[in-house]
Amino acid sequence: MKEDVNLINFSSLLHPFQGTLLTTMGTDIGKDGEHKEASKPNIIAIAWIMPVSTTPPALVFAIRKERYSYKLLKENGEFAVNIVTRNLKDAVFYCGTKSGKNCDKFKETGLTPEKAKFIKVPIIKECIAHIECSVRGIIDEGLDHVLVIGNVISAYADSEYFDKHWKTKKINLLLHLGGDVFTTNENSEFKATPKSSS
Repeated sequence: MKEDVNLINFSSLLHPFQGTLLTTMGTDIGKDGEHKEASKPNIIAIAWIMPVSTTPPALVFAIRKERYSYKLLKENGEFAVNIVTRNLKDAVFYCGTKSGKNCDKFKETGLTPEKAKFIKVPIIKECIAHIECSVRGIIDEGLDHVLVIGNVISAYADSEYFDKHWKTKKINLLLHLGGDVFTTNENSEFKATPKSSS
């Protein structure tokens, strides 16, 4: 028997989403009072993210406007999406529940900032793939999240685990079910079997 789901929990019906760590970095006014300098980088866990275009390549993610990372995104206009594996679950949970305004998430999680290929915002060394983006636009419809559209500038992955799609027999991707609950693909993959036309 199907039972009603409290509407506050409707999004859980659409999970799991792939766990990601999004890196951002704001700008500070320089010592001369005019030039802007990069501020310390920050990390936020984002699960509500998806591609929205292949030509040109673009993605979109949802974020609350009160998040510190949202402020940094608006200042800098760049971000990196870092793809995580199961072994980073504790770091993902930490980055999703603490504010970078009050702590250094790289230091607290032991994650390592690494120079990105094209953007000033660092990537996370421990992650197995990265998507570098610039902010294309922000959609604010008065909901509790806004949508940030990103132009994909560069994408690269560990070839041991990715070739046109994830090699799920070799890697346990971290999938978010909601709150502090995660799952993974458990090293399995299968293909759909199309019906033969009669």
